[in-house]
Amino acid sequence: MDRAAFGSMIALFLLWPSFPACKGGTNDNPAGTLELESAFPRLTFVRPLALESPPDSTHRLFVVEQAGRIFVFPNDRNVKQAKLFLDIRKIVYSEGNEEGLLGLAFHPAYRTNGYFYLNYNASNPVRSIIVRYRASSTDPDAADPSSRLVLLEYEQPYSNHKGGQLAFGPDGYLYIGTGDGGSAGDPHGNAQKTTTLLGKILRIDVNNPGVGRNYGIPADNPFIGTASRPEIFAFGLRNPWRFSFDPPTGRLWVADVGQDAIEEVDIVEKGRNYGWNIMEGTSCFKPSSHCDTTGLVPPVWEYTHDVGVCIIGGYVYHGARRPDLEGTYICADYGSGRIWSLRRAAGGQVAAREMAYTHLPIVSFGVDDTQELYLCSFEGKIYRLK
Repeated sequence: MDRAAFGSMIALFLLWPSFPACKGGTNDNPAGTLELESAFPRLTFVRPLALESPPDSTHRLFVVEQAGRIFVFPNDRNVKQAKLFLDIRKIVYSEGNEEGLLGLAFHPAYRTNGYFYLNYNASNPVRSIIVRYRASSTDPDAADPSSRLVLLEYEQPYSNHKGGQLAFGPDGYLYIGTGDGGSAGDPHGNAQKTTTLLGKILRIDVNNPGVGRNYGIPADNPFIGTASRPEIFAFGLRNPWRFSFDPPTGRLWVADVGQDAIEEVDIVEKGRNYGWNIMEGTSCFKPSSHCDTTGLVPPVWEYTHDVGVCIIGGYVYHGARRPDLEGTYICADYGSGRIWSLRRAAGGQVAAREMAYTHLPIVSFGVDDTQELYLCSFEGKIYRLK
């Protein structure tokens, strides 16, 4: 397999069964600007792809495993064991490399209602399911499996590009990242179609269900009253694997995994079109030249596959361990293990700085209740800034 084919295959998404290019260490850091350490040396997980902290002041962390398990443990470096919070492996379809339990979000009022939301894949037909569960009323470290309530389902035509991220915005609505449905090049043009939920950021109201469904449509969603799906918040995305809100500004940072050549970071706004599959980053994709870019929003930052092959979205940093990184957006590349900080100027320009070259298969980021940053690595460990 030549380099272009290899890069294309990884760039379809990021969940690789083995890591031949990963050396498993964090010391190869020529710039010496950022070092990582194992956050919980005694804990190891199987393909951990999300870390979340509930808004309940209990100082706990939850780690999601792709196959369908969620573990909970105190945010203590010396913790020896994580407890099984929920196991839904029997209903999760994770046969494909990019399928499984892909997202977890806690309701802003989790302290009182115990609600949390999952994004996972199921089979027959293969589809994405957004579902709500509730924590046990007798054990805060356990979920109540009988509380399952399906909010939304949509079919998936191929085994890749599922998106999977869930997050509540500052407006209290639930945001959902959906991939374009897979294969390569978006053969059905889903990302540009506003009649399908694929290739989008969706926004729904989980507190006020509408008639005939278990969620509502926010009154200011941009496509209400048209032939388009009213759940759509923004479109033209290929595979928005991870996104996050910056609390002080409310900005929505989205990392969109590229095709053959370019990885990109977008700041997503309501009703806007982010270009795929007309464009890959700032370059024409279909057609390969002289494409019509009218109305398309370019990324705020991009890099080519000479640098990495799969962008992993992170967070704007507001922790205390690295004051010099305050207000910068931290992201990484799954294939190379590179980590960058992006600083946005008042005029909107973004300057990037490479902070580390780790060789780790970084698959996701998370923050705790003090806004400290963590990295999930597919070799089974959780890291933090040193």
